[in-house]
Amino acid sequence: AVAALLFLLLWRQWRRAGGAGRVCVAVLGDLGRSPRMQYHALALARHGREVALLGYLQNRPHRDVLRSENIRLVPVAELRGLRVGPKLFQYVLKVLVQSVQLLYTLLRIGQPSYILLQNPPGLPSIAVAWVAGLFWGSKLIIDWHNYGYTIMSLSHGRNHPLVLIAKWYEKLFGRLSDYNLCVTDAMRKDLWVNFKIKAVTLYDKPASYFKETPLDLQHNLYMKLAKDYEPFKPRAVNPSAEGSAFTERDGKSGNVVKTRGRPALLISSTSWTEDEDFSVLLRALEDYERFIKEGAKLPALVCVITGKGPLKDYYNGLIQKLHFKHIQICTPWLEAEDYPLLLGSADLGVCLHKSSSGLDLPMKVVDMFGCCLPVCAIHFECLHELVKHNENGLIFRDSKELAEQLKMLFLEFPTLEGKLHSFRENLRVSRQLRWDESWDQIVLPLLGNKE
Repeated sequence: AVAALLFLLLWRQWRRAGGAGRVCVAVLGDLGRSPRMQYHALALARHGREVALLGYLQNRPHRDVLRSENIRLVPVAELRGLRVGPKLFQYVLKVLVQSVQLLYTLLRIGQPSYILLQNPPGLPSIAVAWVAGLFWGSKLIIDWHNYGYTIMSLSHGRNHPLVLIAKWYEKLFGRLSDYNLCVTDAMRKDLWVNFKIKAVTLYDKPASYFKETPLDLQHNLYMKLAKDYEPFKPRAVNPSAEGSAFTERDGKSGNVVKTRGRPALLISSTSWTEDEDFSVLLRALEDYERFIKEGAKLPALVCVITGKGPLKDYYNGLIQKLHFKHIQICTPWLEAEDYPLLLGSADLGVCLHKSSSGLDLPMKVVDMFGCCLPVCAIHFECLHELVKHNENGLIFRDSKELAEQLKMLFLEFPTLEGKLHSFRENLRVSRQLRWDESWDQIVLPLLGNKE
């Protein structure tokens, strides 16, 4: 037994030495919709690490990831069509097939010194990553974005056997990690109290390309979107200028100006899942339309809701039943490079993310703040760690409160007075840390110097 233990220790040490400088960043999900894991990969590459970025390739990652010489994309095929037998059998079969598929992929990528894994989804990825780490002699780092079992409880209920098994699984295998990151102090405390897992808080921070968009780039983006989306097309044709609903470029001077009487641009982004109830926003917009009909001096609204997800068709059906005169809604999927440009061009952001655990923060708000975009966000337990009510935005609890906030913020738009302008100014002067700075302070010491 002693000889076997000694052999195992020597094996792990030899394996660990062989993987020096290489890191596997893994998520059992779509890489294009996993910005935090892309940021991890870019930060590691910036410090000279060779990175295998592993996940589904449904949507294209950011071009900085694609251009990096130190990042290699490792695609995992998403399992579809396992519809044999009862749903419980389908789920168990999917987990087993994913386990074999993921383990095979992790064992053929080459030897990493660290495996940095996103959770959720953690079933079966945490256990598989731990097994792969044993084989390679790699250290396992789990980045806790939320709890998988609380997301599962949204559709099954807290006491469903699958939810209870998922909770036990996360608790057991989460303890086998070498290091843990999490997204809020509330989650860090909860991990310790309930799971006895020590974690370090790494707040989501905006990447450097989330910033206010210059007017000429705004115009170019609006003209691009106007080709496909009616709300961006000009309200009136000006033969001497190239125009969108929001901007005009003079045909002679080439100067770009904002159009007179332009609508306000309100933006939200979503994965169209159960933890975001967009009927709250739709009801608030109905009240906003009523305010205008009653004589309130409010601008027309263009409401852009970006993203993909399972409930998109359902909410598009609700949107089509609405008949607004002063509000237009569109639900585009934006290219990775266009999303920050649109955030940097908008007048107000709305967030309807309600954490399934009450312990994670919406990254969409982080990105909006990076663009100095004020936000109205729906209340949940630890939102105060990000949104400071009446300082950088407003917190609401229902559609009526959101409607009143929209009315207050857009009254006499686009004046440079009032709450909307003061929130933006507060965001401009608060200069928050960017992702690279925060990552270097918190994660880099865990990895040590370049090996």
